[in-house]
Amino acid sequence: MSTDLEIIKAAIDDFKKIQKYMLLAKKENAVETFAELKGEYLSLKAILNTAGVNLTDIDRIKE
Repeated sequence: MSTDLEIIKAAIDDFKKIQKYMLLAKKENAVETFAELKGEYLSLKAILNTAGVNLTDIDRIKE
């Protein structure tokens, strides 16, 4: 059984990974891929905000 802390850590790891792929997609001008990743990014951002995680230092996209 996962603790809240483990769930938050997993969400942060996913958030950082999605951002990495978004930056690559933007660099490669992969518009559709970027749009798809942005949906995941926004969902994870909402979850982390609800959990009280301060995203100031880890949000590289800022959207």
